[in-house]
Amino acid sequence: MSAVVGLRLADGREVVVKARPDSPRLAGCVEVQRRLFRAGYPCPRPLTGVTPFDGDVATAETFVPGGDALPGADHAAVAFAEAFARLIRLAPRPAEVPALDPAPSWADWDHAGEGLWPRSEEDPGVDLDGAAGAEWVDEAGRRARDLLRAGGSDAVIGHCDWLAGNLRWNGDALLVVHDWDSVVADGEAVLVGFAAALHSTAGADALATVGETERFLDAYRRARGRGFGAGELRRAWAAGVWTRAYDAKYQHAVGRPVTSLSEDEARERLRRAGAG
Repeated sequence: MSAVVGLRLADGREVVVKARPDSPRLAGCVEVQRRLFRAGYPCPRPLTGVTPFDGDVATAETFVPGGDALPGADHAAVAFAEAFARLIRLAPRPAEVPALDPAPSWADWDHAGEGLWPRSEEDPGVDLDGAAGAEWVDEAGRRARDLLRAGGSDAVIGHCDWLAGNLRWNGDALLVVHDWDSVVADGEAVLVGFAAALHSTAGADALATVGETERFLDAYRRARGRGFGAGELRRAWAAGVWTRAYDAKYQHAVGRPVTSLSEDEARERLRRAGAG
């Protein structure tokens, strides 16, 4: 989806340049990252705005080296949840930054298209709605989307790709969060549901188990300082099903093994979302 290059400048500074196709949402993503950096959140400092580059666009930011892929095993779910709660707390309001639409495809449950699935951001030539098979994935995504559309709340800004590979740690302390193209505005419960389903306490290439998701949601509520209502909690579980089902459908459509979600896990997560 992008080309990322580390550079050492003539004055000795080490920076990272990221080039990718243009999107109207990128200006808002960079502004959110800049404001979070100024607020003291551990993210690279943006050095440029969105700049035309060889037919695409590029941005530059400081290079943040070091860190571990995971926090301490005994504290991992709590550390991921507390880091996410701090991000939500410090992020600007959606009206204060340029528009963040459209959301990345794996978070775009409320897209304007006619089909169930949005057009794949990873591979625009892949038609997920036209990919036959894996009907259980379609059913899981449909039921999750219906649950999400049944309620709502005011939008906040968060990170919709809270994978372990996008964070680095010094022990249990968060060193840096990367991939700020994944900034999105949505209801808090939806964003927390994405993060709770995507983080992992096992490795950068793993995804949360049902138990890890539950521990994340519990830890987030404590870090938030107030609980979720029953409806918010159901939306959080449903959001996790949506994003995992989207990835599973993409994997199926391009002929890869489906690893992002199993049928049994989809059933259990939907049960916790109140979908039976």
